[in-house]
Amino acid sequence: MDYISCESAAKKMGVSTRRIQQMCKQKEIVGAIKDGRNWLIPDNAILSPKKPLPIGVSDFKSAITNYYYVDKTLLIRDFLNAIPMVSLFTRPRRFGKTLNMDMLRVFFEKTPEDTSVYFKDKYIWQCGEYYTKHQGQYPVIFLSFKDVKCSSWEETFQKISKLISLEFMRHDELESSSVLSSYEKEQYHRFASNSINEVDCQIGLQLLSLLLHKHYDKECVIIIDEYDTPIQQGHLCCFYNEIVNFMRNFFSGGLKDNPHLAFGFLTGILRVAKESIFSGMNNLKTNSILDDNYSSYFGFTNEEIKEMLAYYEYEDKYQEILEWYDGYRFGSSEIFNPWSVINYISDQCFPKAFWQSTGSNDIIGEIIGTATPEITENLYKLFCGNTITTYVDTSVIYPEVQTNPYSIYSFLLVAGYLKVAAIYPQNDGNYMCDVAIPNKEILYVYEKEVLNRTNQNNVSISIHQAIFSKDTRKLQSLLEDFMLKSISTMDGANEAFYHGMMLGLCAVLGSQYKVRSNRESGLGRFDVELLPMMKEMPGFIFEFKHTKDINVDLDSLANSALRQIDDMKYDTELKDFGVKNIVKIGIAFRQKSAVVKRG
Repeated sequence: MDYISCESAAKKMGVSTRRIQQMCKQKEIVGAIKDGRNWLIPDNAILSPKKPLPIGVSDFKSAITNYYYVDKTLLIRDFLNAIPMVSLFTRPRRFGKTLNMDMLRVFFEKTPEDTSVYFKDKYIWQCGEYYTKHQGQYPVIFLSFKDVKCSSWEETFQKISKLISLEFMRHDELESSSVLSSYEKEQYHRFASNSINEVDCQIGLQLLSLLLHKHYDKECVIIIDEYDTPIQQGHLCCFYNEIVNFMRNFFSGGLKDNPHLAFGFLTGILRVAKESIFSGMNNLKTNSILDDNYSSYFGFTNEEIKEMLAYYEYEDKYQEILEWYDGYRFGSSEIFNPWSVINYISDQCFPKAFWQSTGSNDIIGEIIGTATPEITENLYKLFCGNTITTYVDTSVIYPEVQTNPYSIYSFLLVAGYLKVAAIYPQNDGNYMCDVAIPNKEILYVYEKEVLNRTNQNNVSISIHQAIFSKDTRKLQSLLEDFMLKSISTMDGANEAFYHGMMLGLCAVLGSQYKVRSNRESGLGRFDVELLPMMKEMPGFIFEFKHTKDINVDLDSLANSALRQIDDMKYDTELKDFGVKNIVKIGIAFRQKSAVVKRG
């Protein structure tokens, strides 16, 4: 047979050389052989059709058989190097947790089918016998709570009990087991038929692991996916105490001091440790987004993105995909949002905020509803591209959103709305972090969730029009009307409050302007600057003044703000960017009154 190089094959087939190399690596070109570090292609090779993208696919066998699969099997290697008794992985939603847990199930589970065929061309099979000898050797209990999103404790319990029953039914080998006693088989039938109460459910993991251990003479692997989904629902729908108490007993029976457990895995968004759900579990190893362990296995790495773009022949879209879906940092790894990336490529590389429609954002509404003026200002600073420094508690729990306003940043970080720009470890095991919005996609999520939740979107558009038309009377009227309807007389205690309010109202301009706050320019720091995306558009400089004194003339105070803009040369940055039309606006505030002046 005649062979040609990858470069020649690429020209012949009309695709990139990288695409041919990727196809050889994934065994998509029949007859391709490795010659040293290079591939040789049969001259008569036929290009295989591209595999579809696994949108919404969480079944491992289906993902690797029918779809483009990003190989994450080295997660198994890293786990077997340490073998902690129970591993908890906390990651944002839609970052591949369920698919990875199903991968672990297929790898470890002992079944009549030879499941090694799903791994022999994957990275884990190249790691040696120490790792491959574990394949297909354990009974596995697998439960996913990702769809347990009910509005009451009664419905939640019914759904969880049904899931437990279905997992008993999946292990129907126990029904004909020759080693189980009559009583044990009776217990199996009772759980499999869903004739169980709440106390029964709490010992479900413990009982099923006992029966499987006795049947197979091998300890069990227990996998619980999205364990905290019903806990979030409990918080939102007022049955938090009931679900937490249930989970505490459920996990204690299955994962704490269980002689029938080989090892266990859990995934979720939050580590709900403060509620003692994992009380006394000194065998739990938590792997959060701030830890280096397993940092590259949830979401796509930079190299994986480049390979995927080459496969689908979209290499020229790399920069766009960076701007829209990169920016996450898990441990020391730079990570892309996998859900958004595969939807972006499937949508012929038209960028959209795919992630915002993948789950409930009710928590965001609660955050906005309880935010202090300082936190509201910081949320808008984040929207405007700024970084803030905050204490991060990786074991934040849902009720703290209401009782501890500074837990907002911790929740937004672990839930995927923020990224870590820098980490400063603390002695208590938590961190001080510089946090920021990770990418354009999340910027749009913020624009929708934050602005809409604060009921400022419509008034922001009107204020945008008044600013753009340089109509100071209209702007003053809109501001006073907005303050009359939305703020308390107690709110306007200082200039910082009005600064944050104006940042929020200007944030709707984010698609046309870079909204900057408290930045160095000229001889000092301006309050707010609107830097146009296109130099032909006008740029704006705002300076704010505030007084509580009813004897102070607001007109004079607003004029002093304008003079400060000139005296301190705050327009220097705009001029450096080539903006020729610069509008200077001074605003003086007192309680619910404002005076706007234009220079």
